[in-house]
Amino acid sequence: MKFPRFAFLDHPRAGLIAAVLVPLLFGVLSMAFGQDTNWDLRNYHLYNGYALMHGRIGFDIAPAAFQTYFIPTLDVLYYVLNHGLSPRLAGFVLGWLHGLNFVLLAAIARQLLGNQRLALLLAGMGMLGAGFLSELGNTMGDNLSALPLLGALYLILRHWDGWSRWQARSVWMLAVAGALSGLSAGLKLTNATYAVALCLALLGVTLPWWQRLRLSLVFGLGVLAGLMASAGWWFLKMWQTFGNPLFPQFNSIFRSPLAPLNGVLDTHFRPLNMTENLLWPFIFARDAHRVSELTLKLMIWPVLYVVVLAFALHWLWRRARAGATAPVTPLLSARAAFVLLFFAIAYLVWMRMFSIYRYLIPLELLAPLLLWLLWQAVWPTARRLAGAVLAVLALMVLQASTWGHAGWTEKGFSAEVPAFATPASSIVFLAHWDPPTGWMSTFFPQPVQVVSIGTGFPESPAWRARIDAAMAARPGPHYVLLNSAKNEKDSTRLHKLAAVQWLGLTDDVAGCNRLEQLMHRVRFQVELRRLPTGGCTFDLLPQHRMDLAAVNRELVAAASNHVRSYGLELDAASCTTYPAAIGDEPYPYQLCRVKILPK
Repeated sequence: MKFPRFAFLDHPRAGLIAAVLVPLLFGVLSMAFGQDTNWDLRNYHLYNGYALMHGRIGFDIAPAAFQTYFIPTLDVLYYVLNHGLSPRLAGFVLGWLHGLNFVLLAAIARQLLGNQRLALLLAGMGMLGAGFLSELGNTMGDNLSALPLLGALYLILRHWDGWSRWQARSVWMLAVAGALSGLSAGLKLTNATYAVALCLALLGVTLPWWQRLRLSLVFGLGVLAGLMASAGWWFLKMWQTFGNPLFPQFNSIFRSPLAPLNGVLDTHFRPLNMTENLLWPFIFARDAHRVSELTLKLMIWPVLYVVVLAFALHWLWRRARAGATAPVTPLLSARAAFVLLFFAIAYLVWMRMFSIYRYLIPLELLAPLLLWLLWQAVWPTARRLAGAVLAVLALMVLQASTWGHAGWTEKGFSAEVPAFATPASSIVFLAHWDPPTGWMSTFFPQPVQVVSIGTGFPESPAWRARIDAAMAARPGPHYVLLNSAKNEKDSTRLHKLAAVQWLGLTDDVAGCNRLEQLMHRVRFQVELRRLPTGGCTFDLLPQHRMDLAAVNRELVAAASNHVRSYGLELDAASCTTYPAAIGDEPYPYQLCRVKILPK
């Protein structure tokens, strides 16, 4: 199929131009989304980069719960970007890096299709997945860690003929592909599922069994080398500090006394029974909350599932017609069959291990390409229909949900922090799991120790003893950091007010009159209040107003009971609220004095 409207993509330089422009466009789109404020960023992405750069591993005690001890390499990148560049430029760079997935997708598609125009179109559709767009320019790491994984798949396909004949250079490139896959897992351990899938898929290529085993071994050794190069230093640090290289996860294996003997794995999103296992793409496409906290449009998965089933049935039908011994012409090239096998294994491992959608982003990127390959194999005369289906699926995703953004400001992260009389003797206790407060740890003076109590870390008796020892070693004064009440509707009010102020509708009586007339036609969900100066402003509607002081008192009362279980007494009268923000989104907090109760 030629797609005549896209004939310009056949130009010899079209691939190079797209490889330059598309990542830049995603960088611009990242800036348009705004300052990243996702939950994980506020919990551990900002803190972990800061902690590694300032030598606080093992000094602070789990400010970001068990995520404090996740591999921080990508978080260091974000920390460096935010301290070396303006917030907007840092957001652009992250979006540009994520946009580089297009280059690798196009290269993979070119290997499988040999058609530049089609490869560029399918790569573009791959970049319009709901999960990928939800994380564009943010710190969650799935988009960024997909790059080395796609690079690994490209190298396998690029050197296919060579390594299948055991040519030295191509076998070496297979090891490099393994190292890239290991690097992807080292950047984010959930990507280990893809390293396993690629390794197993190599056992399924059409070669004698001993050659397949040899190729898989070469790739597997490369995976181990890449994993150790990217994360081995962290595993060693965790082993030396806590007695578990994956601390506190998989402690049923490593048995560190500082954590319970369990796996610390999230199984909440997995299918519940055999029926759900078999129909999972239909189930999570109907209700995305089965695999994600976001409302995502995931219709490509049931469509792909149906096409995979049609492909399997078509192959079985051809096999039956040909007879048990007669050769059957392959429906897919050897390269495409390998990608299908890798995709299927990776999906099954993901479903049984996690079923958390954002861990599926590498397959989401490849899904349009695979759908096209299978459709072409089953219905080669209906390619125009395949193109229309893919276009509709891509357009359905727009406008994508995201994990949270705020407006850009001069400083991406800001907080007012009071002076500490004796910071080397002080502890700031964190007592909230949600909303997370780990990011606030980066603002306190370096000598202040930050200790999390009851915020989701799986505490063992030895871990509690570690907290008690920290309290005994520091005479105080000590503090507990609590969230402060904020009215989410007030943020919306301020954004609306900023928009009409920019239009000059709040400066004088005439502008306010025009604004009032507009509000009769358009529901602003705010009240217009005239000012003595002749201008006007917005107030919240009565039903949206909150008694913030009362909410804060409730937070303090709940925290008082909570910290008492750790041998602390909270002085409610000392609680003071301070401003903090990510971008233009306020995250005020309270700081209260606490004292250690006698044993």
